[in-house]
Amino acid sequence: MALKVAVQMDPLESIDIRGDSTFALMLEAQARGHSLFVYQPEALAYQPGNIRARGRCVLVRDVPGDHFTAKDPEVMDLSRFDVILMRQDPPFDMAYITATHILEQLHPRPLVVNDPREVRNAPEKLFVLEFADLTPPTLITRDLGALMDFRAKHGDIILKPLYGNGGAGVFRLTSNDANFLALVELFQQTFREPFIAQKYLPDVQAGDKRIILIDGEVAGAINRVPQPGETRSNMHVGGRPEPTELTDREREICARIGPELKRRGLLFVGIDVIGGWLTEINVTSPTGIREVKRFGGPDIAALFWDAVEARLKS
Repeated sequence: MALKVAVQMDPLESIDIRGDSTFALMLEAQARGHSLFVYQPEALAYQPGNIRARGRCVLVRDVPGDHFTAKDPEVMDLSRFDVILMRQDPPFDMAYITATHILEQLHPRPLVVNDPREVRNAPEKLFVLEFADLTPPTLITRDLGALMDFRAKHGDIILKPLYGNGGAGVFRLTSNDANFLALVELFQQTFREPFIAQKYLPDVQAGDKRIILIDGEVAGAINRVPQPGETRSNMHVGGRPEPTELTDREREICARIGPELKRRGLLFVGIDVIGGWLTEINVTSPTGIREVKRFGGPDIAALFWDAVEARLKS
C-alpha cells in the first residue's frame, strides 16, 4: 500500500546521509512507493482541530552531496498523512516537549512514530531507571553533597547532562580528580534541571553496544569503540563502529524491556549497553541502522516499515 509519509526532522540539507538513520528510513519508504513530505518542528502550526506544517515534498537518493530533490514549500494539513515520523534530534527541551503535545493531537490516526505521549514520558536517561537492576549505579541530582557521597562510594564516575545527546557534555571524573567541584559548579550554572552521575564502567573501552529494537524485538546491533584516550563512544565524537553479536546478558536485557517498549508504542528504539549494563534507552531519534546494514546485518529500515505497515493494517 502506498502511504503518505511526513517526516519531522532537522534540515535535510545538513544531514550526513552515510550514517543517518532517518535518511535510511526515507530511502526505504520511497522504494516501497510511499510519498515523502519533510518539515522542521518550528514549522508546525496548531489551532484546535487543525495542525499544519510548512515543508516540502521530496525525492531522495543515496548520493552524498546530491541526496534529494525538493518541490516548492507548501503548507500541508498533517491529518491527511498516514504516517508521521518524529525524527528531529534532541536536545530534549521544552521545544521538543511542545512538539510532542502538538503531534499527540493527531496520533494514532495518522500514526506518529514514536508515540509522542510516550516519547515525552520516557526521557532517555530517566526511563532506563525503571529497570534499575539492569543499570549501573546511577544518581540524578543537583545537590553537591549527594554527588560527593556518590563519588566517595563508587570512585571513578561519569557526569553528564540529563537531557544531553551525542556525547556532548560527558565527563569522566576519577576518584582524585581535582576538577570535581569546579565541574559540578559549572553544571549547576549551566543546567536548571538535575544532572546525572553514573559509576564509570571500564568495559566502555571495549565498546558501547547500540542495539536496535523494532516494536520490542531485537533487529540488529553494532559496537561503538571510543578513540584512544576517550571515554565517549558516540559516533558523533569519533567512536568507531564495528560488527558485533549479542551476548546472553544482552538478550536478557532486550527480553526484559521489549514488552514495555511495545506496550508504550515505542516502535523504533536504540538501547546502549556497556559491559552487560543498560545505560540508556533512546526513543527520540535513534541511530545506527546504516552501520548495521553496512556490516552485513539486517536491513532495519525494511523491518521498520514492515512493522509500520502491519500496525496500520491492524
